[in-house]
Amino acid sequence: MTPDFYDHVPFKALTIAGSDSGGGAGIQADLKTFTSLETFGTSVITSVTSQNTVAVDGIHAIPAAFVAQQLEAVLSDIGTNAIKTGMLCNAEIVSAVAKTLRKFYPDSEKNIPNLVVDPVMIATSGAALLDSNAIEILIKEFLPLCLILTPNVPEAEFILANAQKTNTTAKIDSLDQMKLAAQELARLGPSIILLKGGHLPLYKSSGKAVPHELFDSISDLSIEMEELELVDLIYDSRTGVFTELRKDFLRTSSTHGTGCTLSAAIAANLSRGLEAHEAITKATDYIQSAIRDGLTVGKGKGCLNHFHHVVPRSIEKPTRYNPHPLTTHLLQACKNDWYKYTHHAFVQGIADGTLPKESFIHYMKQDYLFLQTYARAHGLGAFKARTMAESKAFADIVVHIADESKLHIEYCAKWGITYEEMVNTPESMANVAYTRYVLDIGMTGDLLELGLAIAPCLIGYGQIGQRLYNDPNTLKGDANPYWEWIKNYETSDYQSAVTRGIGEWFFDFHSWDLNERAMMSIKPVGHIKLTNLLSPHVCSFFLVANLERQCNIQQPSSHRLKQLEEVFRTATRLEVSFWDMALHQL
Repeated sequence: MTPDFYDHVPFKALTIAGSDSGGGAGIQADLKTFTSLETFGTSVITSVTSQNTVAVDGIHAIPAAFVAQQLEAVLSDIGTNAIKTGMLCNAEIVSAVAKTLRKFYPDSEKNIPNLVVDPVMIATSGAALLDSNAIEILIKEFLPLCLILTPNVPEAEFILANAQKTNTTAKIDSLDQMKLAAQELARLGPSIILLKGGHLPLYKSSGKAVPHELFDSISDLSIEMEELELVDLIYDSRTGVFTELRKDFLRTSSTHGTGCTLSAAIAANLSRGLEAHEAITKATDYIQSAIRDGLTVGKGKGCLNHFHHVVPRSIEKPTRYNPHPLTTHLLQACKNDWYKYTHHAFVQGIADGTLPKESFIHYMKQDYLFLQTYARAHGLGAFKARTMAESKAFADIVVHIADESKLHIEYCAKWGITYEEMVNTPESMANVAYTRYVLDIGMTGDLLELGLAIAPCLIGYGQIGQRLYNDPNTLKGDANPYWEWIKNYETSDYQSAVTRGIGEWFFDFHSWDLNERAMMSIKPVGHIKLTNLLSPHVCSFFLVANLERQCNIQQPSSHRLKQLEEVFRTATRLEVSFWDMALHQL
C-alpha cells in the first residue's frame, strides 16, 4: 500500500521480556510505558510467570524457537526504532534472541542501534528469573550487542562475579565503587552503562550508604531517618565520561517493576530520536514521578503509576477521518446557533431569488464597512504574532484586503451602489456589535481566540455557498439575481481557502509545525482568482489557520475549551444578527 499524506507512522519500540500476571512489571509494564510515552509498542514474550505483589510462584519458559519466531515476525514486518530486553529466562532464549538480532542487524560494527538491555536476574520478591547457566551466554553473546546496559547494584555485582569467574562477589557500597563497576561492565561490550542506585541509598549529609541492615526498613515511614538520595550513574565508554543523576530517595514500597519501566522508558525515548544521555535522563525523571504517584494494588510491594502524567485530551488529535477536530467540536457544540446562521431567512431568500433587492444592497454596504474592521483585526494579529514570518503574513493580508476591497466596490457598482454611498453609510448596530466584538477579542484575547471570533465568517460562507449551489431547490442561472453570489462561495478556490483556513495548508501532518518558509514566500490568498465580494471572508483564512495547530500543540483544559466555545458561539450569533440587520434593513 502506498502511504498517502495522512498516513500516520508512529515511533515504534519493541520489548523482549516475560509476562507478569500481576501487571506491575515485565511486558505489561513495558507496554504501559510505551503507550504513556506515545510510542507504538510491540512485544516478544520469553516466559509466562505466575506472580502477584507478594511472590513469583511459577515460571513457564516459552520455547526458544518460538521466541525467535515472534521476533522475526515483528522485525520482518513492523520493524522498530528501539529494542529493550528484560527477562530472558534461560540460555537457549538468550542465544536465540542474540542470533535473530544479528540476522536483522548484520551491518552493526559493534552495538545494535538503540538496544537497551535490562539484565533481569532476580525479582524484587527474591525469585530467580534467569538460569545460572544462562549468565555466561548473556555476558558473551548479548552484552556486546547492546548500546545501553541498565543493571542495579546487585545485578552488576552478579554479572562481574561471573565475568571474572570468582567465587566471591565484590560489594558495591559507595559511589566510587559504582564508578569502578561501571567501567568493568563497559569492558564486556556495552557502550553505555546506567548503573542504577536504587539499591544503594545515600545519606544526603555525608554521602555514605545506608547500612544494609536498615535497608528493608526504609519504606517504613514510622521510622525516622535522615534525608536520603540515590545516584543513577551513567558511564559512556566512548568518551570515558561519568554523569551522576541525583534524585531524592523516595521512601515507599510502590517500586515493583521499576527496572522494567526504566529500560522501557529509555527505549521509548530512543525510538523518538533522543540522544542516549537525554533518553536516559528523561526516563529517570519519568520513573521518579511514577514512583512518587505509586499505586497500592495488593498485599505486597505496590506498583508504579505509568500514566501519572497522562491527561485526557479535550480535543482528539487530527486524523484522516477527522482532520479538523477542533472545528468539528465547535460546530457540534454550537449546532443550534450554527443552523440559524447557515439557514437564515436571508440565505433562503438568496437561494430562491426572493430576497428583496433593498435588503441585499443594504447588506453589501454594511459588508464593505465590515471589511475595514477585518483589516484592523489582522493588524491585531500582526501585533500578537510571535514570529517574523507570522507578522509578515498578517501584514500582507492587511495590504491584500485593501486591494481586494476594490473588487467589492466594482461588484457593488453592478447593483447601482456608488463608492460615496458605501463610505457615507452609517454602521448599523448589528455591524457595530459584531466588529467591536472581534476587535475586543483581538485586544484582550490571544491569537486562538481572535481566530475563533473570525472563523464563523470563513467557515459559514463556505458551507452556505456549497449547500445552496448543490440544493436542487435553489433557483439557478440568470433567473436568480443572486446566483453569481452563490457561485462565488461554491468555487473550488473559496472551498480550498476554507480548508486551508481551518488548518491544512501550513501543516505537516506528523509534526503539525508551522512551515515558516511557506509563510514567508506566499502572498496569502493572492493566488485565488477573486472577481467580486469574496475578499472579506477569504482573507481570514490565515488567522483561522492557527486554530487546529494551536489546539493540537497545546490542549485546552475543559474550562479553556468552554471559553473557546463561547467565543465561537458569540461570533456565530453575531453573524445571525448581521443577517437580521440586512434582511430587515435595520
